[in-house]
Amino acid sequence: MKLRRLFLNTITLAILSGAAHPGFAEVVKGQASYYADSLQGNATASGETYDKKALTAAHRTLAFGTRVRVKYLKTGKTVEVTINDRGPYVNNRIIDLSGAAAASLGLEEDGIGEVEIEVLK
Repeated sequence: MKLRRLFLNTITLAILSGAAHPGFAEVVKGQASYYADSLQGNATASGETYDKKALTAAHRTLAFGTRVRVKYLKTGKTVEVTINDRGPYVNNRIIDLSGAAAASLGLEEDGIGEVEIEVLK
């Protein structure tokens, strides 16, 4: 009985805190970069072929298939991308964007910029 009550209390606390809520969103700020055109057609860590025209990105830990909203703080523009690769492998960067994603944010000319990423699912 005590074990059951402890279990129910733990589940309730998790739901109320947002940890188990399906709509829970994590927002992180950091530097973004984007893939060089020369990587077009290469295999990604997920096994997909990199397509610079697709709205995809690389992240070190998010599961493949995770949808992320990226906001470029300089322009205020946002784009939704799907994680299909690992990286970036530069310490101060949190996400590598496809060419299309970078273009839609206005990040192409800058190459690197401060972004905010929000996990959608």
